[in-house]
Amino acid sequence: MTRANGESPRVIRTLIADDQEAVRRGVRRLLDAQPDIEVVGEAADGLAALELAAELRPDVALVDIRMPRMDGLELTRRLAGPGVAQPVRVVVLTTFDLDEYVYPALQHGASGFLLKRSGPSLLAEAVRAAADGESLISPSVTVRLLQHVTAPRRPEPRGRARGPAAVVPLTEREVEIAGQVAAGRTNADIAAELFISPGTVKTHVASIQRKLGVANRVGIAVHAWEMGYAVPDRP
Repeated sequence: MTRANGESPRVIRTLIADDQEAVRRGVRRLLDAQPDIEVVGEAADGLAALELAAELRPDVALVDIRMPRMDGLELTRRLAGPGVAQPVRVVVLTTFDLDEYVYPALQHGASGFLLKRSGPSLLAEAVRAAADGESLISPSVTVRLLQHVTAPRRPEPRGRARGPAAVVPLTEREVEIAGQVAAGRTNADIAAELFISPGTVKTHVASIQRKLGVANRVGIAVHAWEMGYAVPDRP
């Protein structure tokens, strides 16, 4: 397959690390069905995954939390953590959405955190987002985390923002999008809600992250909840 300009399409080389063979097989089947994603290796434990990553240099590693020899948190730190010379983008894929896993995974450099029950479209979107240097967190994880991080405040009148918003001048559109992110909605959801393209949403999200100095959508969502412009979740 080639693009209209004659160039070959980008293929995201992906490594799967999970101690359950059935999970690896299922994830491989879902990803191999995508024209722009190729599974280049599988590992049944963290240490084997670390060695394979050094050998294969994948673009993205899908990493389970609970694995023998080296767990997913330590593997994430060694692949994507601060100070890693040639980092690999890591998406944590797990059954468990406990705070004790989510926060360390993000702090160790994970580019995404998905539950294994996430659908195939969200899984592929997370791999693509990681390859593009962005972050994707399961919407259910984002919303649940925020319930523990902060409670929403009443929105401040326009022009009277206080705290972080007083020194971080988000545009009205960015405020809208940050509020949607705080509800755990994907770029596609936000695009449909606001009648704009997913690409435009992606550009706004990147701008918001840059202005706030946050690494992922959870950081955006926390800001939106703290400042009171998070939109309510759908029933």
